[in-house]
Amino acid sequence: MKTVPILFTFTESLLMPAVVCFTSLLENAAPDTFYDIFILHGPDCDFSESALMRLPERFGNCRITCRKVVGEFVGGYEIRGIPETAYYRLLAPEIIPEYDRILYSDVDVIIREDLSKYYDLDLGENYFAGVDNCSRLRPSVQKYLKESLGLDYRKGYYYSGNLIINSALILRDGKTKEFRELGKNNYLQQDMDIMNIACNGRFLPLGPSYCLSNFLYGLIVNRRKEMEDIYGAEELDHALQYGIVHYNGAKPWKEACMNMDIWWDYYRRSIVFDEQFCHDFWDRERNLLLKMPLLKRIKMLIRYPLDRKVW
Repeated sequence: MKTVPILFTFTESLLMPAVVCFTSLLENAAPDTFYDIFILHGPDCDFSESALMRLPERFGNCRITCRKVVGEFVGGYEIRGIPETAYYRLLAPEIIPEYDRILYSDVDVIIREDLSKYYDLDLGENYFAGVDNCSRLRPSVQKYLKESLGLDYRKGYYYSGNLIINSALILRDGKTKEFRELGKNNYLQQDMDIMNIACNGRFLPLGPSYCLSNFLYGLIVNRRKEMEDIYGAEELDHALQYGIVHYNGAKPWKEACMNMDIWWDYYRRSIVFDEQFCHDFWDRERNLLLKMPLLKRIKMLIRYPLDRKVW
């Protein structure tokens, strides 16, 4: 049996999507993969009696450990409803000293393949491995990086939603102290900006399979040739079929969005599935669509893959 440690940070408000995310992770694990799951949460949160704790009994291929974080990033800049727990991933090397490296994932994702191959990657002298958000194809992001962060987009700008954290190297070089200092600033992209500023040029780039964001999905569909020039056709095909679907814009449990069918498939199989919630959601979305003027519906269908330009 191969143990793969993986970290999540979230609040009680995301308990339901977290269970769905964990369900996808455990259902798609290889027969010899055991996930050592860690949850970092704030002092006012308690998952001990939640549905999450029933997952090891159901699947048998995981262990779940919750660790309370106190006094870190208190009052940290919050925007777009993203709480201070988002910063906790930056302190994983200190809070989870058992491992020299650890995977990280947000919970607004669906994981469709075994992740042990990512855990085995040689990180070298890189602090993180992650997925570039393709700023090379996005002039507005290039401008933000240059003018607001003082970064060169040609070195990449990496998503923080799915990472491989080189804990041993981060501790060796004292980067967590730098993360804390940068956390005092009000960065638009919060922890993602901090991570990219502090570790610029020290990321191992991964293909979009490891973090298929809403925006990357749109680029693959609408600008396929340009994306093939960067990643190759095989990697793009793999991302579309097996990649980690990251709903970093619209949330499928709240409203209609791209790839929502994938999330709802796992939700129906999860231990938190609720028939009433399912009925009410689809009834509401159907009525909203029926009431929408035809012209607006057409415009929505044309622009929807790229209309939620979340980083």
